[in-house]
Amino acid sequence: MGSLASYLPIFLMIVLGVIFAALSFVASKLLAPQRPTGAKEAPYECGIVPSHEPAHRFPVRFYLVAMIFIIFDIEIIFLFPWAIVFGQLHTFGLVEIIVFAAAVFVSFIYLVANGALDWGPIKRVRPITTAEVRTTTSTVRRMGSPGEAA
Repeated sequence: MGSLASYLPIFLMIVLGVIFAALSFVASKLLAPQRPTGAKEAPYECGIVPSHEPAHRFPVRFYLVAMIFIIFDIEIIFLFPWAIVFGQLHTFGLVEIIVFAAAVFVSFIYLVANGALDWGPIKRVRPITTAEVRTTTSTVRRMGSPGEAA
């Protein structure tokens, strides 16, 4: 019975959380105004009337960035206790954390390589030209005929 008694506070917190959530839903339903109008149901964005419907789906990049944050949050959660007991773990602890950090780093490199952090338009080193005029003796691009005004 002693081992089960140690779980009693956790069980009570779960029960209190469920009761609080249920009471919040019930109170919201009972106390909320029940007279909807067109103005009340319209989307409100800082006083600006929307001119078009919002997108129905978030882009996949949004979820990829969210997963990157979750991965690094989990890594930090594991690194803090490891740093506390590092002196007791010796070489085994060092090898395990290197393997863990390598797995996280490889997943991060994979996401970056697939463009998870590329949000804007594609940036080019030089603009794309439709036709490049090259001479037979040089590889320098011509900027126009000598007779043309620059």
